[in-house]
Amino acid sequence: MRRIAVELPVVASPEEWRKARVELLREEKAATALLDRIAERRRALPMVEVVEPYVFVGRDGEASLLELFEGRRQLIVYHFMWVGDAGCPSCSVVADNMGHPAHLGAAETTLVMVSRAPWADIDRFQQRMGWSTPWYSSQGTGFNYDFHVTSDPEVAPIEYNYMDQAELEAKGFDYFLTGDNHGLSVFLRDGDQVFHTYSTYGRGCETLVGTYSYLDLTPLGRQLHITEFPHHDSYESAAGHCH
Repeated sequence: MRRIAVELPVVASPEEWRKARVELLREEKAATALLDRIAERRRALPMVEVVEPYVFVGRDGEASLLELFEGRRQLIVYHFMWVGDAGCPSCSVVADNMGHPAHLGAAETTLVMVSRAPWADIDRFQQRMGWSTPWYSSQGTGFNYDFHVTSDPEVAPIEYNYMDQAELEAKGFDYFLTGDNHGLSVFLRDGDQVFHTYSTYGRGCETLVGTYSYLDLTPLGRQLHITEFPHHDSYESAAGHCH
């Protein structure tokens, strides 16, 4: 695997280190305050009712979008890319960082993954990777197209990360023009009504990667781009990665 070359920090006295650390702390506090304001605005976004009767397939058989909530008020869906006969290695890093669900559950929130792949393939891959996060197949539904994580102009106008086809092409993002991409969508339940409140794509999903949060604290930093991580059981062979 190619690792990003990182220049080591300069050596300083304890006094010089503390001065530099306090200066950085001011920026960290400002960033925290900004993220708090962004989160507040995110919570205040309007919502759109979801009326399409999507039918997913999971470990217990067919399930509606409402049933994916498992009786809780909120649902977070990670749109997991499928590449060939396996899950995308980059999305797999996100799945590796999904923790114990008890704390989300206590906050009336369910986290699931959804892929446009046959359930049998998802089941096989999930068992291989040892993940417990509920995972569903959206194959045969319009779910991926409606939430802009699968691009096919014959099915729906292309849009990814709130950019249409012309904007994507202008930015050189041709790899978003066909097939599956990753993203995250949030839903709120009010009785039996389901509402879409938020979706994010690209680096908007980066906060899900706890590995990066830890590495960002270190001098060597992230070292690998998200597309360069292999499946966690493939480090010795450094399996190929998706975009």
